[in-house]
Amino acid sequence: MSAEKARKEPRVVAEHEGRQITIIPRYCKGCEICVKLCPKSVLEIKDFKVHVARIQDCNECMLCEIRCPDFAIEVVGSGKKGKSK
Repeated sequence: MSAEKARKEPRVVAEHEGRQITIIPRYCKGCEICVKLCPKSVLEIKDFKVHVARIQDCNECMLCEIRCPDFAIEVVGSGKKGKSK
């Protein structure tokens, strides 16, 4: 898949106080790796796909993005730890 086509994939974006978590549902296979690794229980599985349940608890550690085998998650933070906007 080309980079241009990947950018056009439907996305689910959750935002709170300068942090943003983007999920590409089509890429997610529901493996739960991100859910199990998240130290703050920010993510949940809903309908066999990852879902942002508590973005206000996110500490921008980026473990979910780093460990997702399908590149379905992107974390953009306020600049403390996550990638800056």
